[in-house]
Formats: sequence, structure tokens, C-alpha cells
Amino acid sequence: MNGKILGIVILVSGLIAGAALYYLQIYGFYRELPAAEVGQIELVSLSSGDPETILSGDIRAIDADSSPIRFRACFTTTASLPMLTETYAMVDGAEPRNAPDWFDCFDAPALAAEIKAGTALTFLGAKNIHYGVDRIVAITEDGRGYVWHDLNACGEKAYDGTVVGEECPPRPEAN
Repeated sequence: MNGKILGIVILVSGLIAGAALYYLQIYGFYRELPAAEVGQIELVSLSSGDPETILSGDIRAIDADSSPIRFRACFTTTASLPMLTETYAMVDGAEPRNAPDWFDCFDAPALAAEIKAGTALTFLGAKNIHYGVDRIVAITEDGRGYVWHDLNACGEKAYDGTVVGEECPPRPEAN
């Protein structure tokens, strides 16, 4: 009899822990950001190397304090891809990170297919928005835009434990 009770307690504990983990990963840490908190959409200029604001509207975004790469945003723009490619720094090989299913404007697999097909292009939105993390902006031919954060070379080295090296800026001190 004690074995059955112990087995049931272990099973129920596992189910509760699994449900809590699922909730925290999908809903718990994320929060929707008002457009005013997101600010303007920016791309890094080829000529100055500084971020410049582009025309954007209908901005929706989510973020979480638990990780610098949880930021996702969707927006619309009237800027044309030919103008953007001549003016702003592009990023090769960027792949969008998945967003929670409830954030329905950001469909990472569909966006990845558009990037692969060439109907969406990826640009650098900001370098080192957090240490080792860049902001990536993808814009489609029809003016839909997507933003996410991704590890850069320094971030990948810093977070996997390899020696960062002199080419990376010094890591900020923890508070």
C-alpha cells in the first residue's frame, strides 16, 4: 500500500512540475510591450554605422526579463526593400527564433521560409543591444517586419564557456 501512495505522489509531483515548467516557458516570463515602450524600429546605416529610425507602424512586441534573446516584435513599413538594401547593413544567415504560439503575428517557420526564398531580407537593427546580443530585423516584400534578438559571435563564445578573446568588448560587471 505504501508503494502505491509513494508512486502516486511521485507521479502527481511530476505532472505539477511539468505543467509549471510549460507555463513558465510559454507564458510566465513574457509580457506584451506597449508600442511606446518598444520605441521606433531602427536599422544600422551603412554610411554612419549608427542605428537610424525607419518608417514603421502597427508595432506589437513581447519581451521577458529572464533572457536577452526573448524579445520579438512585428510591425509594418512602407520602406521598399531596394532602398533598404542600399542604405542599411544586412545580416547573412539570420534565422528567426520561435515565439510563443499566443504571439500570433510572429511565425518563425513561415518567416524562415520567406528569408530562404528571398522574399524577406534581414538587417542589423542594433549591435550589442545586450552584451553579445544583436537585434535582427527582417522585412518582407509586402512591408511586414519582424524583430528578434540573436547571439553574435562574442555572445556565443561568452555563453558556451570558450575564451572570448581580444576581438570582443569586455564583459560588463554584474551588479
